[in-house]
Amino acid sequence: MANSDKSQSFFRRQWMLLASLAAIIALFILVVVATVFTTRKSKQPVVEQPGQARLPADVIGNPDVDPGSSAGDMAAPGFVLRDQRGRLTSLKQFRGKVVVLAFIDSHCTTICPLTTESMVEALRLLGPAASQVQLLGINANPLATRIADVAGYTRAHQMQGRWRFLTGSLPQLERVWHGYHVYVAAVHNDIDHNPIVFLIGPRGHERTIYLTQMSYEGVAQQAQLLAEGIARLLPHHPPVRHEVSLRYLPPFKPTETVRLSAFGSHGPVVVFGPAHPCLLLFFAGWLREDVNLRARLDALNAYAATARRRGWPLPVAVNELPTEASPAAARKLLSGLSTTLHAPIVEDSDGRLADGYGVQGLPWFVLCSPSGRILWHHSGWLSPAALIHHVHAALAKSQHASAA
Repeated sequence: MANSDKSQSFFRRQWMLLASLAAIIALFILVVVATVFTTRKSKQPVVEQPGQARLPADVIGNPDVDPGSSAGDMAAPGFVLRDQRGRLTSLKQFRGKVVVLAFIDSHCTTICPLTTESMVEALRLLGPAASQVQLLGINANPLATRIADVAGYTRAHQMQGRWRFLTGSLPQLERVWHGYHVYVAAVHNDIDHNPIVFLIGPRGHERTIYLTQMSYEGVAQQAQLLAEGIARLLPHHPPVRHEVSLRYLPPFKPTETVRLSAFGSHGPVVVFGPAHPCLLLFFAGWLREDVNLRARLDALNAYAATARRRGWPLPVAVNELPTEASPAAARKLLSGLSTTLHAPIVEDSDGRLADGYGVQGLPWFVLCSPSGRILWHHSGWLSPAALIHHVHAALAKSQHASAA
């Protein structure tokens, strides 16, 4: 039995050796084949998708924008809905034009205004070629589907004559959302949806997809990229004005010192940052479509009086200019408000202040400590009493933490 076991062990070792040798040979053959394939592939010319372009390094390193991705060349799903004036509107009727199709929440005050402004700005950058482009919005709010809802958003952002904002019954809208693979949901009356923009070519085919980023500073840059994407789909590829750099610009953090001039003939210079605690209210003139803006800003007047008595951080109102349809109209409104508001009003012209302070929608309150730390923030309007209560609680919590 011992000799038999030795013989079997010998043959097993020989067999394992042969198997290992075979595996090594097979692996070598695979490596050679892969190398040959890769070499041949690398020698092939680079073929880019129609309507796509090589991206400059500045765009690749910029998180505030989406350079766009190819949507292939599939026929865009058709639809027939009603616009803000009640007119029946179909995708097919714009055949021959480039269609910029965005999904917009009709009551949105967060990311949708950024999408809207980038669309309008893109057309301005195209110059006369903009006549060959049609802007369309599809309502992405399942709780606000009336024509009055899309009409209100259109008025607020001064989009009359600039686009068609379409809506319909919930089943009609759901079919469109499903056709374009757009996620839309309402959770506790909060609307969540993909901030997506499609470029549809003159033949009615999807060509490029963009996702709006939650960045106020990126609005102008996104418009630049959107305009270039549109131009690539237009006959003769018309030139696009280049007014902004696509390089990433870091936002202004609360720990940095920033100086901005307040509105008014003798407006003071407002200093933000360390050693300058303040309560900031980020807002925009288009909010007056839904509320009495002057009355809402009176909450800052009540707070300002309390802050001066108690030595609390003083208030500053910050207009988010990148979201305004007309900078001139916005500045006229701010000049009027500055005469009644007991707090300075400054203009965040490039959005870097809002981005640095973490603003995710308008209006947005931010309370900063003397060290440049954010003690409290709030989305939405507050009554004077509620504002004072929240600031008092945040300051007390901060003092307790410092004492501990």
